[in-house]
Amino acid sequence: MTVPQGRRSSTFTRLLRHGFTDPSTAERLLTADGLAEVRNDPVLLDALGATADPDLALLGLVRLVEAQPAAEDTEDDGGTARRALLDTLVAAKPLRDRLLGVLGASEALADHLARHPHDWQALVTYEQEDLHPGVAEFERGLADAADPVQLRIAYRRCLLSIAARDVCGTTDVAQAAAELADLATATLRAALAMACAAAPEDAAACRLAVIAMGKCGGHELNYVSDVDVIFVAEPATAHSEPAEEGAALRAAGRLAAHLMRICSETTVEGSIWPVDANLRPEGRNGPLVRTLASHLAYYERWAKTWEFQALLKARPVAGDAQLGADYVATIAPLVWQAAERENFVADVQRMRRRVVANIPAQEVDRELKLGPGGLRDVEFAVQMLQLVHGRADTSLRSGTTLHALEALAAGGYVGRVDAMQLDEAYRFLRLLEHRIQLFRLRRTHLVPEDEADLRRIGRSLGMRTEPISELGKEWRRHTSVVRRLHEKLFYRPLLDAVAQLAPGETRLSADAARERLVALGYADPAAALRHLEALASGVSRKAAIQRTLLPVLLGWFADSADPDAGLLGFRKVSDALGKTPWYLRLLRDEGAAAENLARVLSAGRLAPDLLMRAPEAVALLGDAQGLTPRPRAQLEQEILAAVGRAENGEQGVRAARGVRRRELFRTTAADIVGSYGTEEFPAEGDPGTLVDLVGGSVSDLTAATLAGTLRAVVRAGWGDTLPTRFAVIGMGRFGGHELGYGSDADVLFVHEPRDGVDEQEAAKAANTVVAEMRRLLQRPSADPPLLIDADLRPEGRSGPLVRTLKSYRAYYARWSLVWESQALLRAEAVCGDPELGRRFIELVDPLRYPEDGLGEEAVREIRRLKARMESERLPRGADPALHTKLGRGGLSDVEWTVQLIQLRHAGTEPGLRTTRTRTALAAAEAAGLLAAEDAAVLDEAWVLATRVRNAVMLVRGRAGDTFPTEPRELAAVARYLGYGPGHAGDMLEDYRRVTRRARAVVEALFYGA
Repeated sequence: MTVPQGRRSSTFTRLLRHGFTDPSTAERLLTADGLAEVRNDPVLLDALGATADPDLALLGLVRLVEAQPAAEDTEDDGGTARRALLDTLVAAKPLRDRLLGVLGASEALADHLARHPHDWQALVTYEQEDLHPGVAEFERGLADAADPVQLRIAYRRCLLSIAARDVCGTTDVAQAAAELADLATATLRAALAMACAAAPEDAAACRLAVIAMGKCGGHELNYVSDVDVIFVAEPATAHSEPAEEGAALRAAGRLAAHLMRICSETTVEGSIWPVDANLRPEGRNGPLVRTLASHLAYYERWAKTWEFQALLKARPVAGDAQLGADYVATIAPLVWQAAERENFVADVQRMRRRVVANIPAQEVDRELKLGPGGLRDVEFAVQMLQLVHGRADTSLRSGTTLHALEALAAGGYVGRVDAMQLDEAYRFLRLLEHRIQLFRLRRTHLVPEDEADLRRIGRSLGMRTEPISELGKEWRRHTSVVRRLHEKLFYRPLLDAVAQLAPGETRLSADAARERLVALGYADPAAALRHLEALASGVSRKAAIQRTLLPVLLGWFADSADPDAGLLGFRKVSDALGKTPWYLRLLRDEGAAAENLARVLSAGRLAPDLLMRAPEAVALLGDAQGLTPRPRAQLEQEILAAVGRAENGEQGVRAARGVRRRELFRTTAADIVGSYGTEEFPAEGDPGTLVDLVGGSVSDLTAATLAGTLRAVVRAGWGDTLPTRFAVIGMGRFGGHELGYGSDADVLFVHEPRDGVDEQEAAKAANTVVAEMRRLLQRPSADPPLLIDADLRPEGRSGPLVRTLKSYRAYYARWSLVWESQALLRAEAVCGDPELGRRFIELVDPLRYPEDGLGEEAVREIRRLKARMESERLPRGADPALHTKLGRGGLSDVEWTVQLIQLRHAGTEPGLRTTRTRTALAAAEAAGLLAAEDAAVLDEAWVLATRVRNAVMLVRGRAGDTFPTEPRELAAVARYLGYGPGHAGDMLEDYRRVTRRARAVVEALFYGA
């Protein structure tokens, strides 16, 4: 039939107005024979236009009508089935809306209706909008299925009724999810019945219960999802012998495996869904079926925190009802004790981070379930709160996320506004997930990229004007809410517990707040609550900003080994700076500053002590440049300028020490942030880079401080010119640019009388300068002391503190021992008269870089000295495997090995002429004096031992060469080194392994073994 052009144009426009995107095809379908009786009915066009995808709905309708039996296929008046369908379309609005709604939202269900054209009548079953089916109704719907294929068909028929009510808004997303879980329950029961019918002897031998887990267990299933289960079985008769129990378990295993195949196998009707039993004890490696006693034994001894979190949703759904109930009753007490486990919160949070990290990078922004701000963020936050507070409050023990969230808000464990916003976001995200999966009934959590898909989904959610842009905007809004709230949800009520609340709000009780703080790792929750009250109570602007900051800060403190110290330090800093206008503004507005401060305050004692002596240094934490250690030239310039402005020597040295304190804080903060990592500054990948940063920065700072002190002392005693030229030579780690936080400054002092100055006068002046420098740098003050150690001088402690260059020359020419040549490998002029310092280095170069290398006697002497040091200097009771300096494979082992190579070969290999251990090690490898593998082993051990020493100083606030014995301090060292909570033992084992390998290399290279 040819349609007149004017009429076609009118129809075309009308179709566009009703939401069709392909009006030409739609016009052709409307003129098909199947729709001849109703194609001009305006009600049909309006109903099609109200669907998510009018084009898809019309195509599905045509297929359904054409699939109805024709007259010659029926015994009654031809076309009765087709006429019944068309009459429904015109006369019955609820059924019309449901049928067309499904056809416009689900291509897969349209395919099902085309294959089974009578199944549309299933929508008549629940026509009353207030009737929601449960398990019993779904069991009746599946009752006629005699085999797995029929079960699949019956399952889709029931699914059709759920989807119809869902897309028409008759049920909300929570009710739809509950109905999907009930349908899954009925399906598991039907599948188990089929498995038992196929193997009656197995069914008679055992009692088998199916425990639903995950979303099915939580009564919140989506359209296409694995159905997580756990199987528990017992022999059919009580008091069975072990052999009978084994036979019963094998029978139960066969039934369980058959049940899984019935549901999971794919036929022309598709599959129902995969049944996943991987949440069972030991996962895929464990037996499919266990007895109740076996489950209990596993959970009591071996289960991890995440397994108890999963058991929150355990619910018996099929099989032996009494056994299922016994399982839940037996396991539940263990679930509600999970929050008492060490590192509970850290374990849950680490599992969440691991999930996010495993998302492919190209999918993370589209991941609706697992991505940041997704469904899993809500579920993890709610479950963590349930596990903490459900021990004492049974009202929280719901497996359904939204029910649990409602109970948490009612009990004051979550703020009502936060709960309301999270509820709204979770409902939207679940509804979006439903609409995505419903289209092809495929398991996916990715938001599609195709515009047609986005348009259909947006329209299905009621967005009709600009469905694609509206959907994107709404999705981003809700994920933003979840990202903002999911962690705050745990910490915010702690502040409400100590603050004044608005009328009608419910506060977290003191006991509940203490319970939550203990779960977070606070050792003294009462003190923590007092700190929170001091910081956040009141109506001042300061208190308001603190209430905004503290929920996030509490999380960062909890991520450290000592949350109590972090919170106490924050209170002290806030008390000192709270009235300054820039402090809270910095933390509020500079994203990195607050997290950096939290990391620094909770990492140990040294950095907070440095900060508390000058709290204004917190301003350094606001940006990356603030955490970049300054070069030596800048430091020296600032210190010398401050000394120049000082009225006397003591004031000048005080200024120099103040700069040193501030810059030490800068370096410790950079080290901590680089080790822990923050959202803005990821953890430094190469530990050697952090070691070099600390060693170089502290050494430069020490050199600049000595330069300023020397200038201050000379100005105070002699004006601009000292009667003798004077230089300071760095030795040991100082000369090697490898100082740690707790290192002394090893030095030599050299002077040379000026022309016309008496030698005794010059010597007296030089000694006075040294004595005054040491006194002023060590005197008690708010600034950390700088200890000067000159014991490496000729004759050691028995020799003069200061010598002339001429005296050094005479001594080294006549009396020098091989150990002194070895010590001089680290000599470098650090401050004072540069010309004198240069000439000293020229003097000692032939000693430390002998042209002919070392003779065998000298080598033997060095080995004897090393062996003697190992036997005599290691502290009594110290574990040789864990002493970072003198222990096996520690700093001394590596350094003496490298220095022996230098003494032997630096005369002919210029690359070895360096004061730095790692540089010399690399040069030895480049020169072929050291195998690459051996060099890597030594370098790894040296870097690790150095980092441990730095960590001990950061954590304890005092130097040490061994790992701390106090558990919290040991845990803090482990966190600094990159180990998670509860893994300090792994750190010690790794240290032993690394240094054991290094010792083997030392034995071969140094001792010639």
